[in-house]
Amino acid sequence: MELDFERCYRAVDSRDQRFDGWFYTAVTSTGIYCRPSCPAMTPKRENVTFFPSAAGAQRAGFRACKRCRPDAAPGSPDWDVRADLVGRAMRLIGDGVVDREGVPGLANRLGYTERHLNRMLTAELGAGPLALARAQRAQTARILIETTDLGLADIAFAAGFGSVRQFNDTILEVYAQAPGQLRERRPVAQAEAGTINLRLAYRSPLHIPALLDFLEMRALPGVEERSGTTYRRGLLLPHGSATVELTPERRWVSATLRLTDVRDLAPAVARCRRLFDLDADPDAVDATLGADVALSAAIAAEPGVRVPRAVDGFEMAVRAIVGQQVSVAGARTTLTRMLRAAGGFDGPDLVGFPSAATLAELPDTAFGMPVSRRQTIRRLAEAVAAGKIDLEPGADREESVARLIELPGIGAWTAGYVAMRAIGDPDVFLPTDLAVRRGAAALGLPTTPKALEKHAERWRPWRSYALIRLWRAS
Repeated sequence: MELDFERCYRAVDSRDQRFDGWFYTAVTSTGIYCRPSCPAMTPKRENVTFFPSAAGAQRAGFRACKRCRPDAAPGSPDWDVRADLVGRAMRLIGDGVVDREGVPGLANRLGYTERHLNRMLTAELGAGPLALARAQRAQTARILIETTDLGLADIAFAAGFGSVRQFNDTILEVYAQAPGQLRERRPVAQAEAGTINLRLAYRSPLHIPALLDFLEMRALPGVEERSGTTYRRGLLLPHGSATVELTPERRWVSATLRLTDVRDLAPAVARCRRLFDLDADPDAVDATLGADVALSAAIAAEPGVRVPRAVDGFEMAVRAIVGQQVSVAGARTTLTRMLRAAGGFDGPDLVGFPSAATLAELPDTAFGMPVSRRQTIRRLAEAVAAGKIDLEPGADREESVARLIELPGIGAWTAGYVAMRAIGDPDVFLPTDLAVRRGAAALGLPTTPKALEKHAERWRPWRSYALIRLWRAS
């Protein structure tokens, strides 16, 4: 990743929060690295170098600033947008794949050799997959140290470290403090046992009503719910289940996580960030879409509209199939009936959507939908369970869409919807969607699919965001 020195230095000099997460500022005279918006005195030019990742700065021997906490900055929006090897790898590392499967597992998922993967990541980010995962482990460990009463040895293994010694050495190197010293800085009032409270930073603006309204309209009883400005849902994570509460605030989203296994902290955080699209760059999106007169008024009135994504790619694919050619309310009713037939969704606690393996074994009577649609869901579940279709964050978007379309009963609309919300493609457009065409009519845009698709070319590479705005206009 090329970093222009002058542009980066101007961002640091003006303490521009928009660049937090895009790059990191390392100061050679102090040995510290910061986020661009750090309130400390601007360092001299000759003492500054820039890194595209915190792991790159750590690998070069710099430690994290205690004042601005660069590891808590929003992630780079590049990793949401890019569909290449590096972008896919970063999404999987963020989801904890290296901690669970090692670098060989990561390379296998991506279809490349470990050597090539390490070379590509080091060239672009200044650090290989191990160093990138190590930086994430350090951040996870800091959160657990400061927000829980877990013993330090338990935290070491929960964060993904192979030994307590490795944990101690890494924390001391990254934060210039031993784990015990970090624990002394934590707030006096602690959360209840098994609960972790943290803040998920984002780049402003964030249009909170648009995000929560979208999710509430599609909320499935027993899985998710909205109460005021708080959204709650159940999760199925690699090591167990969890519930999360997300409350958007002015500069961050307050998150309360209840995990059955603290090793799932990193993937839980990654999925919450993905669900709320917190690593997006709203200024870049709104600048492109706002250049169109038809959208400019809506963007001026509601800046920062995000694309609500997914915590589970398979869940989103099932929702898309059920939602084909029916209303949002109708799809919700059908899905609710199916979940109740599956069992476990009528209690007071929220639970995660059933896995592909679980859904594949449901009896036909549990689906409550036409035979053709039921068969499509069953084929999808079997393909995902067998690893033939990848709907995870690091999936190859083109390959996943192609394999979805190969399944009988899945067309362009369904595959596109899955690509947008499950796989995270920011440039999906669905010109045949009835609500999209109604929204286009409301904004004075062409309403025939062909003409509307042609007009939408000017919205690249953010057509998914335009789609949300058209749905909102409808």
